[in-house]
Amino acid sequence: MIKKLSESEIQEHLSTIEEWEYKDNAIHTTIEFKDFKDTFSVMTRIAFEAEIQQHHPDWTNVYNKLQISLSTHDAGGITEKDFKLAKTIDDIVTGDS
Repeated sequence: MIKKLSESEIQEHLSTIEEWEYKDNAIHTTIEFKDFKDTFSVMTRIAFEAEIQQHHPDWTNVYNKLQISLSTHDAGGITEKDFKLAKTIDDIVTGDS
């Protein structure tokens, strides 16, 4: 079973990623794109990476805004998997992948 991170471990990991916040037992971000096409394109790339990592985001999309929440349901909170996927998402959004 995957280890749930402590509050201090979560805060330490948050310092390594930008634009993410911790609340309600998950990490969250909202990303705004130029238009729906750009948003959907990034969502597709994230979906492929999420499938590879076997870890899937809770997300909603309205036009050019994408809201993402990550938590590890099996562990009942935040784990290393959440921060790995958050970093992957950031890399996709910034074009570093």
